[in-house]
Amino acid sequence: MDLDAFRWLLTEPGQRLLERAGGAPEDPLEASTQLRRDAAPDHVAAALTQVTLRRRAVPKFGELAARMYFTPEGLEQATRAPVAAHRASRLGAARIESVVDLGCGIGGDLLAFAGAGITAAGVDLDPLRVEVARANLAALERGGAVMVADATTLDLSPFAAVFADPARRTARGRTFDVDDWTPPWPFVESLLLREACVKVAPGIPHELVPRGVEAEWVSDHGEVKEAALWSGSLATTRRRATVLGDGGLATLTDDDLPRELPEPGGDEPPAFLYEPDGAVIRAGLVQAVAAGVHGRLIDSHLAYVVADESFRTPFARSYRVLEELPYREKPLKAALRERGVGRLTIKKRGVAVVPEELRKRLDLSGDAEATIVLTRQAGRAVCLRVSPF
Repeated sequence: MDLDAFRWLLTEPGQRLLERAGGAPEDPLEASTQLRRDAAPDHVAAALTQVTLRRRAVPKFGELAARMYFTPEGLEQATRAPVAAHRASRLGAARIESVVDLGCGIGGDLLAFAGAGITAAGVDLDPLRVEVARANLAALERGGAVMVADATTLDLSPFAAVFADPARRTARGRTFDVDDWTPPWPFVESLLLREACVKVAPGIPHELVPRGVEAEWVSDHGEVKEAALWSGSLATTRRRATVLGDGGLATLTDDDLPRELPEPGGDEPPAFLYEPDGAVIRAGLVQAVAAGVHGRLIDSHLAYVVADESFRTPFARSYRVLEELPYREKPLKAALRERGVGRLTIKKRGVAVVPEELRKRLDLSGDAEATIVLTRQAGRAVCLRVSPF
């Protein structure tokens, strides 16, 4: 997207074109042809791009997306609004009054900070992203300042806390090597010597987290979105799993781990099976879920929990185990056909099975629906037919 075209889009004529683009035909060619009758091609392209990106942004920003501005990469990299709001609420609870966002992108986190009543400022190397972030603050009537700057050269001392979301992309695409981050990992480590929050990839190795820094993994409606490193007085534990959903927020920490770990499940089929949330697994807190449901691991190396009691927990999906079916493919196929199963959900962990391929080979055609879990129980491969509750 061209910077000048975006700036024009913010003018009164640009806003009128953007409104018209929102009501244009969905077919891009037809819409472009219609709008170009009285507008420049680059202006039309900018308006249609915003319309497309606003629609694409709804899962992340909800109803706010219709008033916001985006770039394709900026939208992809932006934090989902509920996750950003959670982070801002943590800063607010810690009585942080000001924060600087290093690499603010399109301003998604700035909006959350400002919405929590925190004085927020953002910097980014890209002039277009800075312009988009500034436009978003204005569109949603949130306070804040944005400027083009190199985060590594700034005096950060005036701010009570620092937030950073290092770019994890190179010319080759997404990277998981911290040496390829922008700003680089040594700079990130320097930030973590003070009150700071750094957004990182969920796959960050535990051993990379500096001593005294809290690592928090966050999921939203069952999908792991990010990990965040909290330092200084903002760090309150070593590892944390936070689960966001329709029921609000729930969190587990190291303090929830049991002092004594029960032995893994035995040979008998369990009564109930629990599939921990991805944030719990990433944080290494599966045993805390087991303690919460009075259960144990199904196998010492797998993140399934089994128990004799029925519980509902925000930290795991709950299943009633109906029966154990044959694990081998031919007798499993016969058992499922005998039960009239035609629609099959296959979950697996710890076994070399590709669910899509197995489903094709089973070639089921009944009217019933079923869910099976292929896993190991105390080292033995098992197939459990389960029902979610």
